[in-house]
Amino acid sequence: MLDINLIREHPELVKKGAAAKRSDVDIDKLLYADEQRRKLIGQIQEFRAAQNVAGERIAKEADKDAKTKAVEEMRELKEKMKTLEAELAEAETTLHALLSLLPNMPSDDTPVGPDESGNVVIRTVGEPTKFDFKPKDHVELGEALGLIDNETGSEVAGARFTYIKGDLALLQNALHQLALSILTDEASLSAVIKEAGLDVPATPFVPVIPPLMIKPEVFQRMARLEPREERYHIPSDDLFLIGSAEHTLGPIHMDETFAEKDLPRRYVAYTPAFRREAGSYGKDTKGILRLHQFDKIEMESFSLPEQSRAEQDLFVAIQEHILKILGVPYQAVQVCTGDMGGPDSRQIDLESWMPGQDKYRETHTADLMTDYQARRLNTRVRRDGGEMQFVHMNDATCIAMGRLLIAIMENFQEADGTIRIPKVLQTWMGGRTHIGK
Repeated sequence: MLDINLIREHPELVKKGAAAKRSDVDIDKLLYADEQRRKLIGQIQEFRAAQNVAGERIAKEADKDAKTKAVEEMRELKEKMKTLEAELAEAETTLHALLSLLPNMPSDDTPVGPDESGNVVIRTVGEPTKFDFKPKDHVELGEALGLIDNETGSEVAGARFTYIKGDLALLQNALHQLALSILTDEASLSAVIKEAGLDVPATPFVPVIPPLMIKPEVFQRMARLEPREERYHIPSDDLFLIGSAEHTLGPIHMDETFAEKDLPRRYVAYTPAFRREAGSYGKDTKGILRLHQFDKIEMESFSLPEQSRAEQDLFVAIQEHILKILGVPYQAVQVCTGDMGGPDSRQIDLESWMPGQDKYRETHTADLMTDYQARRLNTRVRRDGGEMQFVHMNDATCIAMGRLLIAIMENFQEADGTIRIPKVLQTWMGGRTHIGK
């Protein structure tokens, strides 16, 4: 959530930011609740002081009538206190509810726009793949080579579930190995940092196997529970299945305080993700582009406030490095205010070229949350000088497996229906050069 001092001191700026992110939170109502809360706290403190004085008078009073009167005054003070405390609880509930709904402020360089039409392409790397034959989409390729079985997936689990089989499953494992070989190795990260011209430490990512379920109250603290209709809920245990690994990576340090020397702290997790895709019926229903269950490698970091923008730049550099060494054409997009998530301050997406659809499709996203999530999670850092601050948090896709598999299948297909294996993955594919040969 936002710092209440920012809202008090710059209400018009916050209103502008909220409107740009299509939020209708009533800022004036929020400020009124905050004002009432502070006023009631002052009144309660005054009544408590009066109670203390009355209590001392009762203890010292020798006259019976005077003591009875003082006891009656104490009783009246207690009743007034109960009323004030009830009003305070109501004001605090209103304030917290509105603060929880208020989105993060967009960064100064975030484009203002109503939806994805306002997103801005900031660079294009590589040319869309050309073929001297009519290319197939990943569905045709997958069925012909026995790599994708949507029909059986639907019979077993329902629509938008699938079986990824054979060499495609091995290719997914190869992508996992490639990602870990980069993220967990200081020398590899240093090379990526140098290539991108960044000034950040090459602190390796810690691999994590996190929970696939999350409590609703923790999901709320992450500000990722909504839209709730997208989530899979288990009523018997009141748990939600995660929609991405960062949902349980982010809270790994809730209610904790870092020492400054321990930042940045970076994690990587490879997990299934579960989304109901409510409201998307009829969209991208073929193949493995939009499934209810899919696999992702996610990056998460906790950093000093002044390092968080550079940390996001590192995440994007890692994403681009992987696409470059694979040989997949892509474009980098700065996401506008109307298309970004509530907790996000700045969002960069990478869209990979998919010949089967003759367009770029999102395969990566990198989200800078500033201190918005950390404030909700109470994750802090004690600076070397003793000052306490909330950390800044970033999360980003390292590899969205299904979508990157599509990009590889479609960009590396051959005229004979086989698929070339990108050279960088061949080590984990037994040295083979093709799928289907």
